[in-house]
Amino acid sequence: MKTFKITQLAFALSLACTPLMFTQTANAHCQVPCGIYDDSARVQSMLEDAATITKAATMLSELAGKTDAQSINQATRWVLNKEQHAQSIIATISDYYLTQRVKPSQADYTERLVKHHAVILAAMKAKQNADGQYAAALTEKIEALTAYYPVHRH
Repeated sequence: MKTFKITQLAFALSLACTPLMFTQTANAHCQVPCGIYDDSARVQSMLEDAATITKAATMLSELAGKTDAQSINQATRWVLNKEQHAQSIIATISDYYLTQRVKPSQADYTERLVKHHAVILAAMKAKQNADGQYAAALTEKIEALTAYYPVHRH
């Protein structure tokens, strides 16, 4: 009888805690070996992020020197947006590709590490700078990954 009540209590507690276990957002996919991957879609998503960073750099350049409240507000929003998209790229590379897709068993492991790391560094520089050249360099580094992750047709 006691064993049954303890088991019921443990089961009830596990159900009660289940929502707490799943509250973290997994933007780049899970780290459960589910086998559901769309690597090329993530590359395309990073290219979209890079395009947003490019647009932000352009807009910041246009707003530079303006001192009216609306321009300052818009510049601030573009900076925040640029930072968010650069951070999304960094998270995708580190949380998805480097943890799940780049493997020591791959013949070109070192080359892949270097190219993925180059994306992280370019994203960091794009966060730190408003010049469009950093956004262009980021786009170029992301495009270099497309050779590893071709579009799959089902």
